[in-house]
Amino acid sequence: MAANSSQKADSGAPVFVTGAAGHVGANLVRRLLDDGVKLRVLLREEDNNAAMDGLDVERAWGDIRDLDATRRAMDGCQGVYHVAAKISTIEGNLAHRREIYDCNVIGTRNLLRAAREVEAGRVVVTGSFSAVGYDLDNPSAPSEETMIYFPMERTMPYERSKTLVEHECLRAAALGQEVVIATCCAVVGGADFFPSRLGRTLCAYSNGKLRAYIDGGFEFVNVRDIVQGHLLCMEKGRSGQKYIFSTEYLTISNLLNLWEEASGVPRPNRRVPTNLMYVFSEIASFYLSRFHPDFPQRFTPGAIRLLKRCHHANLTKAKTELGYQPTTIRDAVHEAYAFHYHERKAINNPNAKPPRKAAPAAAVATAPDEGARVAAGEGSA
Repeated sequence: MAANSSQKADSGAPVFVTGAAGHVGANLVRRLLDDGVKLRVLLREEDNNAAMDGLDVERAWGDIRDLDATRRAMDGCQGVYHVAAKISTIEGNLAHRREIYDCNVIGTRNLLRAAREVEAGRVVVTGSFSAVGYDLDNPSAPSEETMIYFPMERTMPYERSKTLVEHECLRAAALGQEVVIATCCAVVGGADFFPSRLGRTLCAYSNGKLRAYIDGGFEFVNVRDIVQGHLLCMEKGRSGQKYIFSTEYLTISNLLNLWEEASGVPRPNRRVPTNLMYVFSEIASFYLSRFHPDFPQRFTPGAIRLLKRCHHANLTKAKTELGYQPTTIRDAVHEAYAFHYHERKAINNPNAKPPRKAAPAAAVATAPDEGARVAAGEGSA
């Protein structure tokens, strides 16, 4: 049985966290600190590490692509959360694809090997819902953890890399290592310092720069829920297993309704046909990836393919084995909006309203049952 976070705190050894500067990592670190856990975080000097400012954490500098540096940074820790990853929805050039592979696949292999060699104990690895298989005859049907990823269609390098990450975890488990995969969906919430792609899109919307939308939907997870999922995996998860953590399935129209509620900025009513947008995105992404690789791309071909699939998640395993109880995306949207408005000061539209006051803790903790959430989400499309 894996030790829980309070037991880790009592052991005196720090818990090791990678990806602490990112969206999930920053929220995980804050939750662990609130629980009294001593932490050592692995950071890269070239990254934006503002998420760690003012926090009582031990900083180690290095890159998971460097096995020796990872081993040195982890030595003396007990318990590992591996959140770091290169996230991308573009095909990119060969250098871009190599970076994804090195960061995600080789980085995970190094991390797991280092954990074995320094005897750091259980490792919880952040997985991706895009690496979960789906029913080929009914792509929108809910997927669960045993469904096999289908590699015979066009997929994003990121999707392929996260599938290989799972293979590395299974390889480590076969060697006797304690490793559990916390499968993450599209993350919504505060403490988004980097910021995330979805956070940037929320800011663009709130600043009046999003004037049209496309059909489709995806599984979204409140960042507080995916953090809770990581803790549950550390405490209760079975080694060699993965667990899907989502909060709600939302259509893009549902999400825009929530953004309008939070910001007061009217949502766009112009809906671009998905197939038309897909053709445009292919042309734009081809050009930008080759000639302006640093230019942010909002609607990429890969992202549109995911949205068109309307992929749902089955949370039965996480709920029954771990006791997972999702909250709501509405609260996550309001927290995200407040963070970008107050902390990052990234919303400068004079027509955007100030964020609402934080809801009482009891209200945030109360969520409708799964059927009610899905029905409410789909009914407002």
